[in-house]
Amino acid sequence: MTTQAKWRAEDWMGMWAVAVIGGGMFAFRQLAIVPRATVGLCAAAGAPPICTPRAEVLWLQYIHGFGWAALVLGLAGFILGNRWLAIAGIAIGIAAVVNYNATMGIMGAALGLVTWLSLVTGRVKVSGRFVLKKSAAKDF
Repeated sequence: MTTQAKWRAEDWMGMWAVAVIGGGMFAFRQLAIVPRATVGLCAAAGAPPICTPRAEVLWLQYIHGFGWAALVLGLAGFILGNRWLAIAGIAIGIAAVVNYNATMGIMGAALGLVTWLSLVTGRVKVSGRFVLKKSAAKDF
């Protein structure tokens, strides 16, 4: 059994979005969080503007916000068969792994990836709000 993948414009936009969000989070972490000098800069009076988003990212990391967001988005995309929710689950899942929220981030990214690939290959069809699985008898 072979299934031809049919990439549409929104799939290419999804690949771009995953790369930008995942790569952007990696770059932000390497430039604003990892260097030891930023700790001293952000603790001092008159901290530079980069310290506010740095603090927010560290807070979300601490409460596992990235992991939970990825899991919710990936699960919603999986249940509803929604391509953009699945793509968001993958992108935020990568951001979660970069920020050490890997347990839930990987699950959300995996659910999003399964959904996205199922939609691209036509293994499932979406009708309205519900996913209709193809009949196994039609595959033979």
